[in-house]
Amino acid sequence: MRTIHRVGIIVKKDSAKAATIARELQDWLAERAVQVAMDAIVPELDMLVVLGGDGTLLHIAAQASKYGIPVMGVNMGSLGFLTEVAEEERFAALEKVLAGEVTLEERMMFKTRLVGPGGTSAWRHALNDVVISKGTIDRLVHLCTWANHHYIASYKADGLIFSTPTGSTAYNLSAGGPIVHPAMTSILVTPICPFMLESRPVLLPGDTLLTARLTGHARDVKVIVDGQPAWDMKEKDNLEIVAGERRLQLICSPWEGYFDILRNKLNWGGRPEDIPGKEG
Repeated sequence: MRTIHRVGIIVKKDSAKAATIARELQDWLAERAVQVAMDAIVPELDMLVVLGGDGTLLHIAAQASKYGIPVMGVNMGSLGFLTEVAEEERFAALEKVLAGEVTLEERMMFKTRLVGPGGTSAWRHALNDVVISKGTIDRLVHLCTWANHHYIASYKADGLIFSTPTGSTAYNLSAGGPIVHPAMTSILVTPICPFMLESRPVLLPGDTLLTARLTGHARDVKVIVDGQPAWDMKEKDNLEIVAGERRLQLICSPWEGYFDILRNKLNWGGRPEDIPGKEG
């Protein structure tokens, strides 16, 4: 972890509480001779503090990864799986950051673009997932998929989720996909409410170029990148997804590991009283 001289603070939109805490952090950091930039992401920053939920962190992930700025999320949302630091731990966590006593994790990110008769879009970047969704239409969409130009499968479903390991605990998990440890480099393909029961999630190597094509006429099919609408997808359009060069540097909670967070926030793996000791 680099020495901290300049910190950016990102505040959850329309949250008076987050704005108040941001001012408190600004004063606290100034007392320690640390410069603060409010709601700004510039290359000169040594770290970012995100005050909000996972959505707020996802919103800034692409820009933070572009400049290689480490991010610490302080949870002010409902779940806070990516924003690992609890609100009441914010000052203690920052003390450890300034002392260099925290762990940085590099999280894989996707880059994705839409290629079709109308042209090729610019690349967009995703930390969690890229989703093809049928939107408001009441009929299933037909999608064909390829891995490195080799045909995988066709799907009749409400859509497809392409998830990073970090995003495996988000929409992918709700759709029946597996949990994948974020240290891995892999791509998950999970159908949303598939018509055929044999349609199952597929885990692919992280260096795979994935292509999904919309076949058959369909209206109101959307591509959603980290929860944000990106493109309308039309018949014969190809969506390309591949691991990007960027990695998000995430500052981990000094007190909880990955499996602690799974248990505490997703109720995964049993109740605390059921956990045996290391020797048990």
